[in-house]
This record gives sequence, C-alpha cells and structure tokens, in this order.
Amino acid sequence: MNRKLVCILACSMLVFAAGCLKKTQDKTAESEASAVVQGESAPIAEVQVVEVAEAVQEHVHGPGCAHGAHGEQAGHDPHAGHNHGPHIAAPTDVSHAPADAQKTASGLAYKKLKTNEQGRGIQASDLVEVHYTGWTTDGHMFDTSRHAGKPALFTPNDLIPGMKEALLLAKTGEILRVWIPAELAYAGQPGAPQGTLVFEFEIADVVTPVMPPNEPPQAATVLPSGIAYHVVRSSGSGKSIGEEDFVSIEFVGWTQKDGNRFHSSREIGEELKAPVSTFFPGWKEVLPRIQQGDLVHVWVPQALGISPEGADGLEGTLIFELMVSEVFSMPTAPADVAAPPADAIKTASGLASKVLTAGTGTAHPKATSQVKVNYSGWTTDGMMFDSSVLRGEPAVFPLYAVIAGWTEGVQLMVVGEKRRFWIPEALAYQGAPGAPQGMLVFDVELLEIVQE
Repeated sequence: MNRKLVCILACSMLVFAAGCLKKTQDKTAESEASAVVQGESAPIAEVQVVEVAEAVQEHVHGPGCAHGAHGEQAGHDPHAGHNHGPHIAAPTDVSHAPADAQKTASGLAYKKLKTNEQGRGIQASDLVEVHYTGWTTDGHMFDTSRHAGKPALFTPNDLIPGMKEALLLAKTGEILRVWIPAELAYAGQPGAPQGTLVFEFEIADVVTPVMPPNEPPQAATVLPSGIAYHVVRSSGSGKSIGEEDFVSIEFVGWTQKDGNRFHSSREIGEELKAPVSTFFPGWKEVLPRIQQGDLVHVWVPQALGISPEGADGLEGTLIFELMVSEVFSMPTAPADVAAPPADAIKTASGLASKVLTAGTGTAHPKATSQVKVNYSGWTTDGMMFDSSVLRGEPAVFPLYAVIAGWTEGVQLMVVGEKRRFWIPEALAYQGAPGAPQGMLVFDVELLEIVQE
C-alpha cells in the first residue's frame, strides 16, 4: 500500500514467517498483515512506520528461510529462516540439470519424480500447501519446510518467477525437482541465495478459499453507512462482541472489482488478534453486530475499507469472509493511568515507575539482554492498545530494539517482578503518525532474562 502503516511486531500473528521463495526481501510485508488494523504500533518495539511500496497481494515473506520477517530488527540472522535442523542431503544432480530433465522456454529445467495424472492442476492465484527444500548448486541447503513439520503455504503469483512457473507445471500429489537459473530466482540480489537454485517440492494440497458472492444477497443486512453483512452460519454461541473487546479473527479478503484475494489469516499462518477498536471502520462497525463463532460475509465500501484512498489495488468494495473465534474482555486500565502517583519512582530521563509485585531474582537485564515479558499498554485516557496477556503468549525481544522507556525501565527490574511504567512521549513514539500518542502506561512482568 502506498500509505504508511504501523507494524505490530509484538503480535507474531501479524508477522509473516521467513521465506526464500518470495519475490523480494523487502521487509514491508510485516505491515501488510497489520493493514486491517489502524492506529496501532509495535507496543514494545521501536515504532515501525514503514512504506509498503509493493501491492498488498505481494506477500514478501512466507514459510521458508532466506528472508526472515523479523530479520535484523529482531536481532536475528535475516537469512537464517527455517533451516534450523539437520541438513538434508542435496540430490546427486544438484550441480546441473541432467540430460533427461525437461526445459521450458524461460530456461527452467525440471524433472517429475512422482506424477499424479488425477491430481488437481494449479492456478497462479491458488493457495497451495507445499513441502520443499532448496539448495545452491554446491549442495548447500538454504531453506526447507520439512523441519517445520507441516507444508508451507504459498500463492504462485507471490513467488520468484522460476518457482511460480514450476508450481504451475505440477498437480497435487506430484513431486518435482527444478533447476531455476539466477535470472528466474533472485537475479543477484544482495543477501539472497545466489546463482542457479535447486528445489525439490511436493504439492500437498490446494486450499484456495472460495470467494463470497460479488454482491450481497437479499438476506444480507445493509447498514446506513453502506456496509453489508450476511451471517452465513450462525454459531448460536450467544457471545456478543463489544467495541472494547480483544478478538481473534480468521479472515480472507478479496477485491470486488477483480476477485483478487489480497490477504488472509491462513497466509499469515495465525489468526489476527487485536482490539476491535483498532480495526478499520468497516470491521469496527460489523463486529459488534455478530457473535463469536458466526461465519460472516462482509461487503465494505472503499471509504470504510483498509485504504480509503484505494491505494495499490484496494479500490472499490472489499469483500471479506470472517469468523471471530475468541473474544476476550480487555484488561481494566489502572486507576492511576492518567499520571504517575506521588509514590512513583522517577529517573532523570522522566521515566516513572512503581513496583507492583516484588521479584524473586537478583540479576538485572542489560541493554543488550534478550528478555521474556508479559505486558499490557494503555494511553493515559485508559485506552488499551496492546497486551501480550490477551494474546496468551509472552513477548521475547532484545532490549536494544525497543522504545527508550522500555530499554531503561526493564533494566530496573529483576525476574519475577511486576512493575508499572509511565513513559513520557519523548521516551516512547515521539509523536510518530499512527503510533500511540503522548505518555504511555505499561504493566510489565519480567518472566526471564533469556540471554545476557
């Protein structure tokens, strides 16, 4: 999208896994996943306002290894990816395509190691489950889905040209070995695997979602704003969704004008989890009208959609299929959220804090330490903008990669301690557009010093 979006790096479900097969190693895909969320930022990471220059459907990262979504920002090897595990031996013909390999006009060479004439063919826009391993021609394995224990999920249109072409030659149940020349791979892109690449892959399944009707059915509810929604399957749960609730959503989105699937939670690899109040207007208006577990189709006019200006192909009505799988009540804001109390400890920088629960440890983390924490964050009007507690998973991050107030404050803590911080804007997001504004209040529990 050609507008700036704030990346929610602390929410792993909003960050794509690493990926070698994707077209580029541009790190902007992390914000694509958060495109449906407005007004949020990394609650603990340095503000990540990024320009998404590629079309939304170009999911830059995906299951694989060469281009980690967290990459350098998270303090990891940006090309470490999914080859954490035993080396998978390269085929004996890895150095060059054998004489019996078939070649296409583009220069791609391939062999079908297993055929399945009854299998389903693959279209460029399909969502495909693939087991794969990749090597350079010297036999170095740079990527594999095998160590993850499940197939990777790809759309051929989003892959490097050679892999896209290879997938379109295959059917479900088939196994292919392909030799992809550099010009159909990364074309010498710095940091990417170089030269001819060899992949062996198996098509596990095609799981392309079926798009809802282009126009709302007569049974749909049309709201005064122009938004329409239709409960396709009622859960009967009776669990309503409040505007201040935190929800977990399975979703798929299409553009009405051309039927293009621009994103889905399946492609992210996890459900989207965020407060209802942070979603774009179309979702914010519909969610309080449905119940947990309902399968719903939604038609959202452009003005109330992800990109009101219709940037990067998101023009016209957007169509969604969604289901809210979980609903959580938001943690209550502290009574002293508006300002630090008189008994808060203040540092020279302006950071204020108060110990809520004494810790059991004795060591303090350093600015270079990696820590595991649970936290919730509010603006001073009591609006909660993020919580690892609601996501049900502690956050792990290096202290050098977070906002200054966190870097300073967490070093005051010991393991087991729970502390409340009042972080002035100068030590938080400094007024960055789209980020939480003003003083921020965090309740933080230090669970572990993972690495000194």
